[in-house]
Amino acid sequence: MRSRGSNVTCDAVPAGLVAAGVFGAIHAGFSIYWSIGGTWLLSSLGSNLLTRFQGWEWILAPIGLAKLIGALAPIALARKGWPVRLLTRSACWLGTLALIAWGGVNTVVGNLVLAGVIQPQSGYDRAGMIGHAYLWDPLFLAWGVALAIGLFASRGRDAR
Repeated sequence: MRSRGSNVTCDAVPAGLVAAGVFGAIHAGFSIYWSIGGTWLLSSLGSNLLTRFQGWEWILAPIGLAKLIGALAPIALARKGWPVRLLTRSACWLGTLALIAWGGVNTVVGNLVLAGVIQPQSGYDRAGMIGHAYLWDPLFLAWGVALAIGLFASRGRDAR
Protein backbone atom coordinates (compact mmCIF):
# COMPACT_ATOMS: atom_id res chain seq x y z
CA MET A 1 0.00 0.00 0.00
CA ARG A 2 1.34 3.44 -0.90
CA SER A 3 0.36 6.79 0.55
CA ARG A 4 -1.38 9.18 -1.81
CA GLY A 5 1.09 11.28 -3.85
CA SER A 6 4.15 9.55 -2.43
CA ASN A 7 6.65 6.95 -3.57
CA VAL A 8 7.26 5.78 0.01
CA THR A 9 5.71 2.46 0.93
CA CYS A 10 3.45 2.46 3.97
CA ASP A 11 3.80 -1.17 4.93
CA ALA A 12 3.94 -1.63 8.66
CA VAL A 13 7.45 -1.79 10.04
CA PRO A 14 7.85 -4.78 12.38
CA ALA A 15 7.69 -3.84 16.05
CA GLY A 16 11.11 -5.41 16.63
CA LEU A 17 12.72 -2.93 14.24
CA VAL A 18 10.96 -0.05 15.97
CA ALA A 19 12.07 -1.29 19.40
CA ALA A 20 15.63 -1.71 18.11
CA GLY A 21 15.47 1.85 16.80
CA VAL A 22 14.43 3.12 20.22
CA PHE A 23 17.16 1.18 22.06
CA GLY A 24 19.79 2.33 19.59
CA ALA A 25 18.58 5.94 19.70
CA ILE A 26 18.90 5.91 23.50
CA HIS A 27 22.50 4.72 23.19
CA ALA A 28 23.19 7.31 20.49
CA GLY A 29 21.54 10.09 22.46
CA PHE A 30 23.77 9.53 25.47
CA SER A 31 26.90 9.44 23.33
CA ILE A 32 25.96 12.76 21.72
CA TYR A 33 24.90 14.24 25.08
CA TRP A 34 28.24 13.34 26.64
CA SER A 35 30.12 14.67 23.61
CA ILE A 36 28.72 18.16 24.26
CA GLY A 37 29.59 18.13 27.95
CA GLY A 38 26.63 16.39 29.57
CA THR A 39 27.44 14.58 32.80
CA TRP A 40 24.29 12.64 33.77
CA LEU A 41 25.11 8.91 34.14
CA LEU A 42 28.72 9.56 33.14
CA SER A 43 29.97 7.77 36.25
CA SER A 44 28.16 4.63 35.02
CA LEU A 45 30.88 4.29 32.36
CA GLY A 46 33.62 3.73 34.91
CA SER A 47 36.48 5.94 36.05
CA ASN A 48 39.06 4.09 33.94
CA LEU A 49 37.14 4.80 30.73
CA LEU A 50 36.54 8.42 31.73
CA THR A 51 40.24 8.94 32.46
CA ARG A 52 41.31 7.30 29.22
CA PHE A 53 39.04 9.53 27.11
CA GLN A 54 39.49 12.77 29.04
CA GLY A 55 39.93 15.56 26.49
CA TRP A 56 38.64 13.31 23.70
CA GLU A 57 34.93 13.56 24.54
CA TRP A 58 34.28 15.05 21.08
CA ILE A 59 34.84 11.59 19.58
CA LEU A 60 31.50 10.56 21.07
CA ALA A 61 29.68 12.82 18.57
CA PRO A 62 30.56 10.75 15.46
CA ILE A 63 30.13 7.57 17.49
CA GLY A 64 26.67 8.74 18.52
CA LEU A 65 25.83 9.63 14.93
CA ALA A 66 26.94 6.18 13.75
CA LYS A 67 24.80 4.57 16.47
CA LEU A 68 21.82 6.69 15.42
CA ILE A 69 22.23 5.72 11.76
CA GLY A 70 22.57 2.08 12.79
CA ALA A 71 19.44 2.35 14.92
CA LEU A 72 17.24 4.05 12.33
CA ALA A 73 18.53 2.56 9.06
CA PRO A 74 16.72 -0.78 9.46
CA ILE A 75 13.40 1.05 9.91
CA ALA A 76 14.00 3.15 6.79
CA LEU A 77 15.15 0.13 4.81
CA ALA A 78 12.10 -1.90 5.85
CA ARG A 79 9.81 0.97 4.85
CA LYS A 80 11.48 1.02 1.42
CA GLY A 81 11.02 -2.74 1.01
CA TRP A 82 14.68 -3.63 1.67
CA PRO A 83 16.38 -2.23 -1.43
CA VAL A 84 19.53 -4.14 -2.44
CA ARG A 85 18.07 -6.81 -0.21
CA LEU A 86 21.07 -9.12 0.17
CA LEU A 87 23.40 -6.25 1.07
CA THR A 88 21.09 -4.32 3.40
CA ARG A 89 19.73 -7.31 5.28
CA SER A 90 23.19 -8.88 5.57
CA ALA A 91 24.58 -5.65 7.01
CA CYS A 92 21.72 -5.54 9.51
CA TRP A 93 22.28 -9.17 10.48
CA LEU A 94 26.00 -8.48 11.03
CA GLY A 95 25.09 -5.56 13.26
CA THR A 96 22.63 -7.79 15.10
CA LEU A 97 25.28 -10.41 15.79
CA ALA A 98 27.78 -7.79 16.97
CA LEU A 99 25.23 -6.15 19.31
CA ILE A 100 24.12 -9.48 20.79
CA ALA A 101 27.70 -10.74 21.22
CA TRP A 102 29.03 -7.49 22.71
CA GLY A 103 26.03 -6.83 24.92
CA GLY A 104 25.57 -10.44 25.95
CA VAL A 105 29.16 -11.23 26.84
CA ASN A 106 29.72 -7.96 28.69
CA THR A 107 26.42 -8.24 30.57
CA VAL A 108 27.31 -11.75 31.74
CA VAL A 109 30.91 -10.85 32.63
CA GLY A 110 29.85 -7.68 34.44
CA ASN A 111 27.32 -9.59 36.51
CA LEU A 112 29.86 -12.30 37.30
CA VAL A 113 32.30 -9.64 38.52
CA LEU A 114 29.61 -8.03 40.67
CA ALA A 115 28.67 -11.45 42.08
CA GLY A 116 32.32 -12.12 42.98
CA VAL A 117 32.65 -15.11 40.63
CA ILE A 118 35.25 -13.23 38.60
CA GLN A 119 37.71 -11.16 40.62
CA PRO A 120 39.86 -8.81 38.51
CA GLN A 121 43.42 -8.71 39.87
CA SER A 122 43.58 -4.93 39.70
CA GLY A 123 40.12 -4.47 41.21
CA TYR A 124 37.30 -2.62 39.50
CA ASP A 125 35.20 0.50 39.64
CA ARG A 126 31.91 -0.66 41.18
CA ALA A 127 29.80 2.21 39.77
CA GLY A 128 31.16 1.61 36.29
CA MET A 129 30.67 -2.14 36.55
CA ILE A 130 27.06 -1.64 37.67
CA GLY A 131 26.51 0.77 34.77
CA HIS A 132 27.80 -1.76 32.26
CA ALA A 133 26.25 -4.85 33.83
CA TYR A 134 22.78 -3.40 34.40
CA LEU A 135 22.40 -0.59 31.86
CA TRP A 136 24.73 -0.08 28.88
CA ASP A 137 25.53 -3.66 27.93
CA PRO A 138 21.99 -4.98 28.48
CA LEU A 139 20.83 -2.08 26.29
CA PHE A 140 23.20 -3.26 23.53
CA LEU A 141 21.85 -6.78 24.01
CA ALA A 142 18.21 -5.61 23.88
CA TRP A 143 18.98 -3.59 20.75
CA GLY A 144 20.46 -6.67 19.07
CA VAL A 145 17.67 -9.03 20.13
CA ALA A 146 14.97 -6.58 19.02
CA LEU A 147 16.75 -6.13 15.71
CA ALA A 148 16.92 -9.91 15.23
CA ILE A 149 13.20 -10.21 15.97
CA GLY A 150 12.42 -7.41 13.52
CA LEU A 151 14.64 -8.88 10.81
CA PHE A 152 13.08 -12.29 11.29
CA ALA A 153 9.58 -10.77 11.09
CA SER A 154 10.43 -8.90 7.90
CA ARG A 155 12.16 -11.79 6.14
CA GLY A 156 9.41 -12.44 3.61
CA ARG A 157 8.83 -8.85 2.53
CA ASP A 158 9.92 -8.27 -1.03
CA ALA A 159 11.78 -5.23 -2.27
CA ARG A 160 9.51 -2.71 -3.98
